[in-house]
Amino acid sequence: MLALGKINQLAIKKKVDFGYFLDGLEWGEILLPKRYAPAEAELGQLLDVFLYLDSEDQLIATTELPKVQVGDFALLQAVDVNRVGAFLQWGLSKDLLVPYSEQQIPMQAGKRYLVHCLVDKSNRIIASSKLDKFLDKTPASYQEKQAVDIIIANHTDLGYKAIINQQHWGLLFKEQLKERLYPGQRMTAYIRQVRHDGKIDLSLNPIGAAKVKALEPAILEALQQAGGFLPLHDKSSPDAIYQQFSASKKAFKQAIGSLFKAKKIRIEADGIYIV
Repeated sequence: MLALGKINQLAIKKKVDFGYFLDGLEWGEILLPKRYAPAEAELGQLLDVFLYLDSEDQLIATTELPKVQVGDFALLQAVDVNRVGAFLQWGLSKDLLVPYSEQQIPMQAGKRYLVHCLVDKSNRIIASSKLDKFLDKTPASYQEKQAVDIIIANHTDLGYKAIINQQHWGLLFKEQLKERLYPGQRMTAYIRQVRHDGKIDLSLNPIGAAKVKALEPAILEALQQAGGFLPLHDKSSPDAIYQQFSASKKAFKQAIGSLFKAKKIRIEADGIYIV
């Protein structure tokens, strides 16, 4: 099945002076303009192309990759606002429309907005900043400690709201963060808990055994950078450990214990040494 607003793999069917026609199956022949075609394109060759509507609302293919595809979220800059709506720069020659009815707040040219890309009832590829419409549509089935992909959405009094796996809202609490985050930032996070009301708490650090395992290479790397010695051990203060590794004293003790058993470090009264 072909999909508008997404990458599709199509075969070259016919060559013309202004480009190539691709086999669009039930959609018929789809033009790939010459400027987007590979230099050595051949009949029958399969190409990964993005399908969208050009300025005349004609179906067209391009090998250019947009910054967002239908069904995804992205932080995009508004380049123009007129009576139709706002237009976002998404990497293609035709800008991406955000109708006024799909703007959470009135958009301004020059500013960036986190949006969801979709195909509307008129078969147009558009974007919407009303993100709640597209999230939490299915029950969350995440497990505690599970690694997930997140996109930072916005700052709140409690911390940062984030989009989990393109499907659900989650929250990173500010007291657990030591650095500022930005809308559109993508990273890996971990499920702390799924509350009874469906709200999801997140952590940027691995939890439990996974945290200890992730801490071990961090300790070895810090030792190497420090010339083989760190003045930290199982009697060090929790603050000193957290300042160095953003980890609890318990996790640190478990990690150096594991490294000691593996004969990768030795633990002395003044600190730890790399072996």
